[in-house]
Amino acid sequence: KLLKKHFAAIFTTDMIGEVADNLTDFDKFVATELDKFVVFFEPPSLDSRIVNQFGFFSIMSDAQMPMDNWLKSHPDPFRRIIVPHELKWEIRNKLDQTNITERALFPGLDGLSLWLKRYYSVYPSYPNSMTNTENMKFLNT
Repeated sequence: KLLKKHFAAIFTTDMIGEVADNLTDFDKFVATELDKFVVFFEPPSLDSRIVNQFGFFSIMSDAQMPMDNWLKSHPDPFRRIIVPHELKWEIRNKLDQTNITERALFPGLDGLSLWLKRYYSVYPSYPNSMTNTENMKFLNT
C-alpha cells in the first residue's frame, strides 16, 4: 500500500519512519512464523560511497532468522547469476568503459589504489577471451 501511495518501487527511510510512526503496539511489528518479511530500502545519502554504489539495505522482521533461509523460501524476488571465471577480465573491461570502477564505487585513496593495482596488473589469458594487448587497448579507448 505504502509503495503505491508514494508511486515508488522501493522503500525509503522516510517511508519506513512513516510505518513506525503509525504503529501503536510494538507487538504488531513482530511477525509470526507465517508472515516473516524483508524490507529492502534505499539508504540515506550519508557519504559518497553510498551515493556511488546505488545499493540497498535490508531489514528483516525476525532478526534471528538468517537471510539465506528467507531467500530459499521466497525464490521469486531475486535471481542468481554466476559469471564464468574466464569472463572476469572481459566484464571488468566493459564495466571500466561505463565508469563502473573502484575509483567510482570507493571514492578516495583506497578506491584509486585498488583501481591502479588492477589497471597495471597483467591480465590472464583465457582461450575465448581477449589477449592482454587487446585488453590494454580496450581499457584505453
